[in-house]
Amino acid sequence: MRICRYTTAPDTGEPAEPGAWGIVHEDAVWELTGSPYGAFGRGERVGALSELRLLAPCEPTKVVCAGRNYRSLLAEQGRELPSEPFLFLKTPNAVVGPGAAVWYPSGVQDLAHEGELAVVVGRTARRLAPADAADHILGYTCANDITVRDWQHPSAQWWRAKSADTHCPVGPWLETEPAGLDDLRVRTTVNGEVRQDGRTGDLLFGIGELLAHVSAHLTLLPGDVVLTGTPAGIRPVRPGDVMAVEVEGIGTLSNPVRAWPEPAARPR
Repeated sequence: MRICRYTTAPDTGEPAEPGAWGIVHEDAVWELTGSPYGAFGRGERVGALSELRLLAPCEPTKVVCAGRNYRSLLAEQGRELPSEPFLFLKTPNAVVGPGAAVWYPSGVQDLAHEGELAVVVGRTARRLAPADAADHILGYTCANDITVRDWQHPSAQWWRAKSADTHCPVGPWLETEPAGLDDLRVRTTVNGEVRQDGRTGDLLFGIGELLAHVSAHLTLLPGDVVLTGTPAGIRPVRPGDVMAVEVEGIGTLSNPVRAWPEPAARPR
């Protein structure tokens, strides 16, 4: 089943846009009755996908990210395999949906894409065992861990490098039961050129291990997002580029890169 969030309102450019939950079937969206985090069903047909604007299929209190979790990336960077997951946070204001612009901050020289498989939490998770993680997951989706390298490396200030507005696109929807989850292809293209091409079978720490490790230290709430890591091939993007993250069996998340406007012209 595919679950989405949608709106008929125009894009405001603001994070955390209000929207409704729906169920995607073929080329249309149907009303989701009830709550995606509890009992729900399929209601009336809302409209064709082409008539609606999809939002990020999550409403997180936090976004937890796994870094250095693909063997291909560790090999490319010449790093040793870590003994435990390397984790960091992105703040909820960074989350936007498919088609939303990713803003390129003024003065920045190195803004990078990082295509990933993401997990959205469906039930409160605390001190999970790896084997129990799947029971606490609402669904799986695509994400792009946008990173301002200029702000990351000089002083190791990851919070600002990872959490700027619009710097965590998520979508296009949640796939509740993707087939072959242990070896899905994760591919990132920029203007149609393949930049990253990996498989989840290359993950150092799997989804169950990641959720167990995170929930041992903090409580994951319904709607929270866990990014599982990115494969080799991270490269910069520039204003005017179009990034697309494709996860096999789930869908494609596409976002344009735009120059950050002057303060008076920014969306409010």
